[in-house]
Amino acid sequence: MNEVTVSLDAQIRELFAGAERILILSHIRPDGDAVGSTLGLGLALQAVGKKVQMVLADGVIRTFRHLPGADQILQEPTDEFDILVTLDASDPRRLGKPLEGRTPDLNIDHHVTNLNFGRLNLVMPEAVATAAILAERLPDWGLPIPPDAAAALLTGLLTDTIGFRTSNMNANALRLGAMLVDQGADLPELYRRALIVRTYAATRYWGLGLSRLNRKGRLCWTTLTLEDRKTSGYQGNDDADLTNILSSIDECDIVVLFIEQHEGSVKVSWRSQPGYDVSQLAFSFGGGGHSAAAGADIPGTLAEVCPRVIQATEAQLKAGPAVV
Repeated sequence: MNEVTVSLDAQIRELFAGAERILILSHIRPDGDAVGSTLGLGLALQAVGKKVQMVLADGVIRTFRHLPGADQILQEPTDEFDILVTLDASDPRRLGKPLEGRTPDLNIDHHVTNLNFGRLNLVMPEAVATAAILAERLPDWGLPIPPDAAAALLTGLLTDTIGFRTSNMNANALRLGAMLVDQGADLPELYRRALIVRTYAATRYWGLGLSRLNRKGRLCWTTLTLEDRKTSGYQGNDDADLTNILSSIDECDIVVLFIEQHEGSVKVSWRSQPGYDVSQLAFSFGGGGHSAAAGADIPGTLAEVCPRVIQATEAQLKAGPAVV
């Protein structure tokens, strides 16, 4: 750990020690890392007597409602707060709520495209998940990891690594997972809940998207429409993790999923094989993410957005993989 990191840890410890009322925000369409990190930090702070508001603008999807403390998550703040902490969001626009001109006191994230928009910024692109950062650093900030917080953080770790199997996995992430199990997290049950169990509606939703699967060379893509949600009965506004299925296609180096949104925009998710960095591709469309997994919310209809994104993605594929 370098001197800069040690100094930042000391500042974060002081920040939490001096605050009594803490607001935690994470991104819209929250995934397991957003939910797990929010609960992990929130429950750790509550364990030392802090008053915590945990806010996700879109609430908690069914997949993660079993996590202890999930019923505490709000969709908007309801009380005053001393400090504002953002988690797993590379851009303040991803929070889904205007910050009313307030700069977050602390921004914790692992996306390489993070804009460092906080007063204090702990951004670690080498970390496999924001939950991994928290699992490693909570003790340095004078905070415990009680069993409920451990379960939430392990869920974040599991989902962002798709069960410890993404290309950025490392030994430290495995050690953190083992530590969280030692702290009381039930690995088999959390794995089953986060990565295996699917509702009937979500499975039908997948089927509608897969029925429109396209392939051109080493590129694959498909769409999920608003009508698909109605037909399948799926209640979320996300992809129900269909991107993880697409990323398993052996004949493709990059896959793209287009998800029509109510507000006249399209959520675009890219997944790529090692050597193809889709984070900058997403950034060029106003989004961000990681080299192998990125996304953007692009204004327009599916008919308008799809050709633009496919053309740009094809250009990246033609350029070939980066030389490592």
